[in-house]
Amino acid sequence: MSQSLTSDVLIAGGGLAGIVTALELLRAGRSVTLVDRDTPERFGGLARWAFGGMALVGTPLQAKMKIPDTPEIALRDWLRFGELDPHDEWPQRWARYYVEHSRREVYDWLIAEGLKFLPAVNWVERGRTGEGNSLPRYHVIWGTSRELIHCLIAALRRAGGNGRLTLLHQHRITTFDVSAGNISGALAIDEITGEEVRVRAAATVLAMGGINGDHAECRANWPKDRPLPTAMLNGAHPFADGRLHHQVADAHGGQLRHVGEMWNYAAGFPHPYPHFAGHGLSTIPCKSALWLNHRGERIGPEPLVTGFDTHWLCQRVAAQEKPWTWNLLNWRIAAREFAISGAEHNQRIRDKQFLTFVKETLLGNHRLVGQMQRESRHFLVADTLAELAGQMNALTCSHDVDPAVLQATADAFDSNFTSGNKLVNDDQIRRIQHARQWGPDRLRTCKPAPLQQPGAGPYIAIQMQLVTRKSLGGLCTDLQSRVLDGQGTPIRGLYCVGEAAGFGGGGASGKRSLEGTFLPGCILTAKAAARSIIAGGTAP
Repeated sequence: MSQSLTSDVLIAGGGLAGIVTALELLRAGRSVTLVDRDTPERFGGLARWAFGGMALVGTPLQAKMKIPDTPEIALRDWLRFGELDPHDEWPQRWARYYVEHSRREVYDWLIAEGLKFLPAVNWVERGRTGEGNSLPRYHVIWGTSRELIHCLIAALRRAGGNGRLTLLHQHRITTFDVSAGNISGALAIDEITGEEVRVRAAATVLAMGGINGDHAECRANWPKDRPLPTAMLNGAHPFADGRLHHQVADAHGGQLRHVGEMWNYAAGFPHPYPHFAGHGLSTIPCKSALWLNHRGERIGPEPLVTGFDTHWLCQRVAAQEKPWTWNLLNWRIAAREFAISGAEHNQRIRDKQFLTFVKETLLGNHRLVGQMQRESRHFLVADTLAELAGQMNALTCSHDVDPAVLQATADAFDSNFTSGNKLVNDDQIRRIQHARQWGPDRLRTCKPAPLQQPGAGPYIAIQMQLVTRKSLGGLCTDLQSRVLDGQGTPIRGLYCVGEAAGFGGGGASGKRSLEGTFLPGCILTAKAAARSIIAGGTAP
């Protein structure tokens, strides 16, 4: 059986970028068919589960906190940290577009949609030598990204309430149609019944996410000059498999660029209640934890510390002899610093429980630490380091961790404090002290102290693995989000937004993100596509 539909615009993918594109088009009077592979309950894609952090430039919240940010400063940081090729035209142009328009097209737009931000700007990805974010830019949506998705889906349904919106859940696009040289729609398959649906549309927008949900695809594109771990967890959407990317490149001439550049995380562990095979949670590692190799030795000579260069951390972890590392800490550190990325494990922010959120920030999130102790076999707690070493070996079915080595590791770090804080000479401690100079970080970062400080226990060891997350590369697009062929000419009728476009231009972030650039990148590229379609494919 088969059926046919006709709309002004076909959108492939129901994540944030697809939803924003559809919303803008519906408000302009266009009809839209949105095809999404997931269930109606999971409409919103990976953004539904994300934390909701956004790198924004020149906002009123920054001004209130006396952060003197400008697009010029942000662009300098972006290009330097991402190591963008100065001759790579479209990533360069999208980077500039982002820093110049994130205030108006993201911050102001979201405020107008009824969303709010937490009253603090965080400072992430500072760079190991200060080459990252030179100023705090990380804004957090009150309610997490789940609130963002709920708000925009409600707006989408209101805008499409007159029958101009058709949603096809659990459908997969298999091929694109071409008429008179234009992409004129696509064939979709109902993944439950197998029924075919042919959607005819004057414009088709690709919003299907990246490639990192498919580890075979991820490994096939892994840069040859970078270490590849033998095992990884999946923190991406399982439907982000790269199939449509390759079809556009192979059958329609689209440029697929920088697909080896990825934004993964170095400190994941298996989800206790996985949503799909290989599902990993990405922790926000504690700055005060000691990052150890599989033998319980501190990784060095430069210690691994989160919050400065995630790209570098991933390479250091991937280069280890075994595909896991350990974070060694105590309960005092975990209660103040331990966090898990995403909406699911940040319920105080997600559910807008402000007083409880403030209480847990000030007094420690003992609830989350206790929850992980109960739920995750990779989160080990013991009263002594010798007992902890035994648990670490039992988990890995090995004798890798010698209790004497683990004890020596802790003793070597604690020796920094034998004369108080006067003779400290450890790079991790220096970075912690630097982080604590900024108020929001001071609230979430412990004052440096011995790991074996009396009363700070019990001890905790967390087994960590690299977890895949986002693609930094994708289909090359111009500033109207039109897909470009090998000669740089727009493929008529075809647009690409969000992660599928490498968040603009096929790789706007280069090798590194300033963190928090992905949700705004979805919004900016989606609005650019909608404007271009409304204007008939020409510059607005």
